[in-house]
Amino acid sequence: MDDVLLLDATAQAELVRRREVSPRELVDAAIARIERLDPTINAVILPSFDKARAQAAAPGLPDGPFRGVPFLLKDLGGQSAGDRYCGGTRVLRDAGRRETADSYLTAKLRAAGFCFVGRSNTPELGLLPTTEPEAFGPSRNPWSTEHSPGGSSGGSAAAVAAGMVAIAHASDGGGSIRIPASHCGLVGLKPTRARSSFGPDAGERWGGLSCEHVVTHSVRDAAAVLDVVAGAMPGDPYAAAPPAEPFVRALARRDRLRVGLMTSGPRGIPVHPECVAAAENAARVVEQLGHVVEPSYPAALDESAGIDSLVTLIGVNTARTLDLIGELVGRSLTSADVEPLTWALAESMRKRSGTDYVAALQGAQALSRRVASWWSGGFDLLLTPTTAEPPPKIGWLTSTPEEPFRAFLRATPFSAYTSTFNLTGQPAISLPLHVTADGLPVGAQLVAPYGREDLLLQIAAALEEAAPWSGRRAAIG
Repeated sequence: MDDVLLLDATAQAELVRRREVSPRELVDAAIARIERLDPTINAVILPSFDKARAQAAAPGLPDGPFRGVPFLLKDLGGQSAGDRYCGGTRVLRDAGRRETADSYLTAKLRAAGFCFVGRSNTPELGLLPTTEPEAFGPSRNPWSTEHSPGGSSGGSAAAVAAGMVAIAHASDGGGSIRIPASHCGLVGLKPTRARSSFGPDAGERWGGLSCEHVVTHSVRDAAAVLDVVAGAMPGDPYAAAPPAEPFVRALARRDRLRVGLMTSGPRGIPVHPECVAAAENAARVVEQLGHVVEPSYPAALDESAGIDSLVTLIGVNTARTLDLIGELVGRSLTSADVEPLTWALAESMRKRSGTDYVAALQGAQALSRRVASWWSGGFDLLLTPTTAEPPPKIGWLTSTPEEPFRAFLRATPFSAYTSTFNLTGQPAISLPLHVTADGLPVGAQLVAPYGREDLLLQIAAALEEAAPWSGRRAAIG
């Protein structure tokens, strides 16, 4: 069944519909592959194999578009009724508590027919572009186990790249879908802000920076799942406007687009030649497809003004999250409960005022207008490297009690091209169009105006057809 597991989720679901394979057979095959490979990769930290088998065999398994397809939920967001949830923390791991209800996103995924085989590894509270939490240990990149799969959706990306599942839940507050997709040779679509709901427990995460979706092998999976999860839910504070048509229809469109190319590092950050090559190679294929590519990008990307806003929004929300965890476990947390970076960031933000937080929001909104104005000048898309550095080795993005912010500072090249579009709320996608001389994947990123995932999906589908990556897989298992 390994050959079936290497198909994308759409193809697996089609086999189920044609009764060539049963949901239980798919789930059993995924579990067997996880049990064989995960001792090396460490992607699946909270398995739920018995529940997944029961879900797959149940007469009431929903007859949705992904009926019977094995799926991993990230251990950050996507809460599922009756299951453990740790957010990458030791304190919640040790508390052993279980969620009482599905999040709205999880409920939509469940109704689509996905079978949840477990939860994937994530850095503590999603703070880093690597996945090496003290609570569960590092996830490893299937392309090279000495290297990180990225973060914060690194466990999901590693599992998909290793063929344990064809698709997995991911979230993105500064690049956490796109960075691991780039590092693991996957498709990583960050949707428009508020494209899907964080309800019923939250209205937004990280002051509007974060969103949820999936990491996949194929563009069509990314589009089809977006059609499943998109849409406002009762009580949402705001929501992205509904698309004019289902996202999957965008895959067949072939509009001629004007694309700006940026290969210099934002704010003068150095860019590795392999990452430049990823964007330049993508630009050549885009031109061959008949689109116009010009060296151009929003000048505001070189401003440093957004960095303080980003850190303040993330940091203040992290401090509040520690308070909420304390409420769940029935005591106030101390520095012994979390990693040095988490504690230092939260404590530094407790010194900020409410007006500081509002100033950060206003700063982010002002930067967003300056960035978005570039698109109003006639460009449809921006093309960049996804990251400024290839995948780092395990251990590089770590902190110590003596240097709690070390990992945060070292993370800069990995989020250099991604984090601004969390501030603006624009959709962006990382595509696996390049492999380094050392055999490591490096992605190219495309960014669209707010609400225009359709533009990303149509050009991504054309790139996938012109420069297919489906046969390029990590040599593991």
